[in-house]
Amino acid sequence: MKKILLIEDDVVLRENTSELLELSNYEVVNAANGKIGVQVAKETLPDIIVCDIMMPELDGYGVLEALTKNESTQHIPFIFLSAKTERKDVRKGMDLGADDYITKPFSEDELISAIESRLAKASILKDIREKKVVKVEETEDIRSLNDLKNYFEDNGESFVFAKEATIYKEGNNSNYIYLINKGLVKCHKLDEQGKQLTTALYKEDDLFGYTSFTQNLAYQESATAIKETELVGLSKKALTNVLNKNHKVTLELIELLTEDLAIVKDQLLQMAYSSVSKKTAKTILIFAEKLNRKPEDQIKISRNDLASVAGIATETLIRTMSNFKKQGLIEIEGRTIRILDLERLREIC
Repeated sequence: MKKILLIEDDVVLRENTSELLELSNYEVVNAANGKIGVQVAKETLPDIIVCDIMMPELDGYGVLEALTKNESTQHIPFIFLSAKTERKDVRKGMDLGADDYITKPFSEDELISAIESRLAKASILKDIREKKVVKVEETEDIRSLNDLKNYFEDNGESFVFAKEATIYKEGNNSNYIYLINKGLVKCHKLDEQGKQLTTALYKEDDLFGYTSFTQNLAYQESATAIKETELVGLSKKALTNVLNKNHKVTLELIELLTEDLAIVKDQLLQMAYSSVSKKTAKTILIFAEKLNRKPEDQIKISRNDLASVAGIATETLIRTMSNFKKQGLIEIEGRTIRILDLERLREIC
């Protein structure tokens, strides 16, 4: 018998809906508000959750967000049941990751049909996840990072992000480690003044998104696609299983992480001790390299992104680039930059 968690603060509606579901041969667990609902969901791990939106203590949006961040509840199908019928409310619920949105008043057939459909979908997705775990357990030796990236291609989930789309936000549950098939990604944080600081740039064939492999830590920074980007994501659990069985590639991954740390330390030193001209020149060269082009080819990048990587104010960067232009080092047209004198720009670094 499938178990349904019904989160609803209206006593009459909760009792009537609960009775309806029980008559349809479901086991029903009830919660009178969102805060209780989150606790009950974690304790009972129902097969599906039906949840009101407008509730005391914690609304339905907050319930879904809390359960999505929890590894044990993130895959439970979630249906909103609400009197909020405006399109923006429906869209908000679906954008947060709800599987369905039913408006009050609703018919018995409408509710039962939605539940049966979502349970079937959840069963299919569970089978797929379990097959992936089996593949991980049966995998042959993965001896190098290239083998690991091939494993990402064969077993990961594909994602496509438009230019400037958010891949994940700081604080989101760290479900995936990503491999870039195509595109360019920047990772960034906000400082105490709300200024965006770019912490890393990743190009095609780079891995990113790793936090802790042993703890359920959230992402420590945000990631955004600088241009249209195609990614392959492998669950943290799947990658951990691979690393447990293939110690040689684990050592290579440690070396990669060590190199990343060295780059971050170099950036910090650059920000602390380099002149504005050095920071600007080096940042232009970094972007030229990361965009997979010859340094003398055009790069199209926003001034804000350049400034955040260089660790200087946008206005300061613009003035410095104007000086570079007057010296004949670069050519500027809108967002497009062309390096005219590569050697002199390198000498400034």
